[in-house]
Amino acid sequence: MTEKLQPETLTATALAWIDPETDAMAFPLRPSTSFLRDPMDLNRTGRMFTRDDNPTFAQPEALINALEGGVGCLLFASGMAAITSIFQRLQSGDHVILPKLVYSGLRDWINTHGLRWGLEATYVEECTATCVKAAIKRGKTKVIWLETPSNPTWTITDIAEVSAIAHAAGALVAIDNTVATPILTRPIEHGADIVLHSCSKYMNGHGDLIAGAVVIAKGHENVLRDIQQIRNEYGGVLGSFEAWLLLRGMRTFAVRVKTASTSARKIAQFLDQSDLVQQVLYPGLETHPGHVIAAKQMVGGFGGMLSFRVKGGERAAKLLASKVHVFRQAISFGSTESVIEHRAGMEKPDSPTPRDLLRVSVGLENTDDLIADLQQSIDMVQQYLTKEQYGD
Repeated sequence: MTEKLQPETLTATALAWIDPETDAMAFPLRPSTSFLRDPMDLNRTGRMFTRDDNPTFAQPEALINALEGGVGCLLFASGMAAITSIFQRLQSGDHVILPKLVYSGLRDWINTHGLRWGLEATYVEECTATCVKAAIKRGKTKVIWLETPSNPTWTITDIAEVSAIAHAAGALVAIDNTVATPILTRPIEHGADIVLHSCSKYMNGHGDLIAGAVVIAKGHENVLRDIQQIRNEYGGVLGSFEAWLLLRGMRTFAVRVKTASTSARKIAQFLDQSDLVQQVLYPGLETHPGHVIAAKQMVGGFGGMLSFRVKGGERAAKLLASKVHVFRQAISFGSTESVIEHRAGMEKPDSPTPRDLLRVSVGLENTDDLIADLQQSIDMVQQYLTKEQYGD
């Protein structure tokens, strides 16, 4: 039945599960760490310990899996715990391909723990089919990692094209779908094998929990079993309260994503007309080089994330970010409130992120208020730059 329902219905009803014990429509919280076992039959089926099998996990995992169209979903203690589980099932000497402009937390992990693990990594300038094909090492490449739109420049990758190249070489395609979310893009439908989420972002949507999720495509049940074992043995499990809180946040998931997408497009169009802005990076703009592919893969919007580069360089960008009032200067994204940050300043010194770039996460505020806030900040920076150039 759920296969026929739209994301708005799936999320608003949380799959319409009813508590069998009380007939409650609100999902129950199960904090117990242990469950009764039969001393006469220790091998009987049933729950034993919460680290691998808390009943509070079941409903949010089922909902995320239904949204992504997978064969199974696993919740993790964080997005990073979910991400690294993909690489922890690899062997020393295995090769992975990632975009150069990838989530900085993953890049840092690969360049430290991953290399010590014995992994070989190739970073490609763009995750196009041509670049990926050239980077593949036959018999060694095991995972091709994608982000689309990619953080923080929002580059678009054709998932179907790259997946075809990867599968021909015997590699899996894993894609971080945190930004697009399954409300806008379902990567498995385009050929991806593994989908990752930082549930701290749009899925929860209220900025009050850390969580991650992995969804596996049909035909890769062995990968699902491997990752479930890794989660259990490394202990990267989500708390029962956080699982409950995540599902509560997901009730408004579809509405929030579409609202943020609508506002982000209007803000991108506004910034695109500003004399202070050198470049707006948003796939919803027709001038974006990945717009055509994005329109093919993203249904119902282009997401709530955008970046823009400021004329005047890093100092002007930081000044602009410091003068906003409605936007918050903060890290992370996908919450109800809009935030702006100098992204390179949040990353390590070797970050490839342009120093004049500001990243914006559009929330649920009135769009006109957000635009007015940016305009007054832009005006102040322009006045400052004019005085600096010409004097008083």
